[in-house]
Amino acid sequence: MSENKNIRSFLAIDPPGGVLENIQAMQNRLKRNIQGVIRWVRPEGIHLTLKFFGDISEQDVADISEVIARRTNAIPPFALEVGGLGAFPDAIRPRIIWLGITGHLEQLLSLQKDLEEGFFSLGFPKDDRTFRAHLTMGRVKVPKGIIGLDTAVDAGGKLTAGTFTVGEVALFQSSLSPQGATYTRLAVFPLRGDKL
Repeated sequence: MSENKNIRSFLAIDPPGGVLENIQAMQNRLKRNIQGVIRWVRPEGIHLTLKFFGDISEQDVADISEVIARRTNAIPPFALEVGGLGAFPDAIRPRIIWLGITGHLEQLLSLQKDLEEGFFSLGFPKDDRTFRAHLTMGRVKVPKGIIGLDTAVDAGGKLTAGTFTVGEVALFQSSLSPQGATYTRLAVFPLRGDKL
């Protein structure tokens, strides 16, 4: 098996089509109300990322998949809600425009932490930043030139894109091109744990 580390990969939860349609409608409204240089994420590129691996090998994919399968077998499906507009690091100096995640966060955080421990045992470093569940809607290219985002964030606390049940996680390959990234599912892992 090749040890070429040429598979740019991440693990994520995919929101369903109805939620993505609602997010796209929100993006369209925000585009009219916010002025500045923002690269909006295409709806099909919006994921709840659990772990970004960077460039890995085929053997890494196999090892990572084994860790994920062991953990997801013990986790039951759980519900999440998408809503609430925000910005990292804040609306005054924004880099990322995001939608928040609420719902059964205990299950989500437990899954993410358990997976992180498993990946660490394979030699992947833990993320220095605390995991904050969110969906990236846009990336701000020139933070100083943004007008209207702070007002949108203040008003966006009640925005909701819907609720969905997380029944699986997916390992993706990200291929970069001048037209933007395209994502291919390498493997899908159902959450198989019994409901309490």
